[in-house]
Amino acid sequence: QVQLVESGGGLVQAGGSLRLSCAASGRTASRYAMGWFRQAPGTEREFVAAISWSGSSTYYADSVKGRFTISRDNAKNTVYLQMNSLKPEDTAVYVCAASEGPPTISPNKYDYWGQGTQVTVSS
Repeated sequence: QVQLVESGGGLVQAGGSLRLSCAASGRTASRYAMGWFRQAPGTEREFVAAISWSGSSTYYADSVKGRFTISRDNAKNTVYLQMNSLKPEDTAVYVCAASEGPPTISPNKYDYWGQGTQVTVSS
């Protein structure tokens, strides 16, 4: 059992930055891959970024590549999503997830999910 709690969301203007955090508790000794997903009203859940347990491998959606950076600090049991050059299209609820397998863009391969944090980017 792993519990994931996101934080760091809020309201920013276009071009601004936010850093989201995902704190894990429970079976944090397991070597989980981690991912970030987002969902805007009326849309399907969208893959954003993923990272291997070691941090050596990262993956990004084309829509955020070059603007977002995923990282992790296993000593703190925390995964981060640094979001720069934010656009109104980035507005969504951002959710972190943990996978017992390798990093993947498929949400049905993740085993644990957080509750989400709202990110709103104004024009």
